[in-house]
Amino acid sequence: MSRILKHPVLPVETKPEIAFTFDGNPMRAKRGEMISSALIANGVHIFSYHKDDTPQGIFCANGQCAQCTLLVDGLPVKSCITPIEQGMRIETLRGLPSFGGADKTRAAAQVQEKNYDAVIVGAGPSGLAAAAELGKAGASVLVIDDKDRAGGKLVLQTHKFFGSQEDCYAGTRGIEIAGILEKEAARYPNVEIWLNSFAVGVFSDSKLGVVRNGSYMLLNPRALLIAAGAREKFLPFPGNTLPGIYGAGAFQTLVNRDLIAPCEKLFIVGGGNVGLIAGYHALQAGIKVAGLIEAMPKAGGYKVHADKLVRLGVPIYTSHTIVKAEGDGHVSSVTIAEVDERFKPKPGTFKKFEVDTVLIAVGLDRCSELYSQAKKFRMNVFSAGDAEEIAEASAAMFSGKITGRDMARDLGLVKENAPKEWKAKLEVLKSRPGKTEDKKTTDRREGVFPVFHCRQEIPCNPCISVCPKKSISQQKDNILSLPKFEGECAACGNCVAVCPGLAVTLVDYRSDAKFPFVTMAYEIGGDLKPGGSVTVTDETGAVLGTALITGLREVKASKTVLLTVKTAAETANRVAGIKVTEGEPAKTTRDTSHLPDETIICRCERVSLGEIRKAIRSGVRDLNQLKAMTRAGMGACGSKTCLPQLINIFRDEGVPYAEITQNTSRPLTMEVTLGQFCNAGETAGTDSHGGDY
Repeated sequence: MSRILKHPVLPVETKPEIAFTFDGNPMRAKRGEMISSALIANGVHIFSYHKDDTPQGIFCANGQCAQCTLLVDGLPVKSCITPIEQGMRIETLRGLPSFGGADKTRAAAQVQEKNYDAVIVGAGPSGLAAAAELGKAGASVLVIDDKDRAGGKLVLQTHKFFGSQEDCYAGTRGIEIAGILEKEAARYPNVEIWLNSFAVGVFSDSKLGVVRNGSYMLLNPRALLIAAGAREKFLPFPGNTLPGIYGAGAFQTLVNRDLIAPCEKLFIVGGGNVGLIAGYHALQAGIKVAGLIEAMPKAGGYKVHADKLVRLGVPIYTSHTIVKAEGDGHVSSVTIAEVDERFKPKPGTFKKFEVDTVLIAVGLDRCSELYSQAKKFRMNVFSAGDAEEIAEASAAMFSGKITGRDMARDLGLVKENAPKEWKAKLEVLKSRPGKTEDKKTTDRREGVFPVFHCRQEIPCNPCISVCPKKSISQQKDNILSLPKFEGECAACGNCVAVCPGLAVTLVDYRSDAKFPFVTMAYEIGGDLKPGGSVTVTDETGAVLGTALITGLREVKASKTVLLTVKTAAETANRVAGIKVTEGEPAKTTRDTSHLPDETIICRCERVSLGEIRKAIRSGVRDLNQLKAMTRAGMGACGSKTCLPQLINIFRDEGVPYAEITQNTSRPLTMEVTLGQFCNAGETAGTDSHGGDY
């Protein structure tokens, strides 16, 4: 079993266990968890074998792909969105599943229809914020989400959020913000929230099809909001279909939602906020991070996120790419290489790491299929959050709030659209990282004062909000500028505890000018005790020496431990963190061909890069023709995974985007069994999963 039994931030709850079997072997699970999580907790990582006999495991854990499909009581299901039940008979899926009960006739039941002023698809930060705004205006609102809890990706985020406390709960952890937003929406009796419910399609008569509790129904909204978030991008490289290749969100789902450690040592591909944060979450869960690569000359995420990793001892390799992953049925190693100005691997720079998992965090694609369908059928449709534009969750909240007000105005429930100042704040919250100032360390060696180790302009001001002496302000009087300290310090540590970037330390020279005390936030766990010693580092990860631990104090409001050490005055103002891990040593390896023709592009149908290149070079410019020739995009995910890669291959082959005929979208955005779609239900003799016997 690989359960996480102790976590520095998350409570470890004891839940009732149930019994099930996998390929005839008895196993135990936590009641209510997803089947995929239960299996991984039992050490199972191969869920199926493709029709080409290659093994498959989970990739997204978000219901977007179909890599986790297996057999439950004889029927194929996506295990990442199917709760486990007592006595389930779960089996490895080998090849294509067979249709059961094809010789039996089932009578379709009547399809229920319901009317609402507004229907919101997605109970993430933008959907919940919009629901609260519409609820306040008096609209009848239904929020539907395919997960078992509201909050979207917030329920995976153990770190504290940026932005402002007033506008988006900055300084509060994502897992807590999810609960705040859900309560805010639920306080209005005219707002309903349906969980474990799937929006499957929009139709020409302006109806939205939904599957809930195995039954199919139609909704008639006067206004429709698509706030379905985003899905992670895939990346082509040899070995990319091996079990152990995860999207970063799948890893966070297992570690932070389900408290399951799916691996011992991982490597991260992608230096945006998603990849950087996933690395930090891994360390919190006690998982070793061998390293992280970013193709650009510097990480694209917030500098404070990158700094947290390097301070802790995780190496970040910029201007590097992944060359391949290898393993016999599961990842056992990853090879990377430095890239030139054209992002091609440089000869002689190939390095190999022994790891059991590779996280892919190379960007997000909007989940906008339903929005496109609704626009096509001229519905009164809106979008918000990542489904509209990829940004941080703090921006998604404000985006939902603005869209909710605009929808209320459109419905005639309020007189005004969202105020201009709201939209101005949204633009600030969507801001990309700004300029980075040169490092400046104060030479002050008396009294007590905070030291700020943040040097990049990002929207953030919690430290200003919590200072009881009002001695912290922003240099340019706007939320994007860096903080400064002027005046008296109460030595309370509030600014240290609330900082989302863990980029504030408190230095105290009052009792000993030669060996002052330095207090910093610490969230990793481990066996630290007063009287012990730690290796302290500056913000770049450079080791400054050894320091004596003098105190540990938990700030319960933020679930943050304040660690106090005693160190030499020469380095005290530079101390930014402590080192807890070492990156995996690399092995020099011989150069290999980058992106050979055998590289898989379409995971569902196992279509290779060579097949797609051949078709394009023969003159194919229509994605529908490409699908017919190669089956690329024909699989269960509905081309959600491979479509961006197909477009990239056309570009690499010199085909202008304007010459490409786009794929014809499927009318349903999620798979629906015939039993569900006919609304046959139990009266027609179907099982609890909605499929025919």
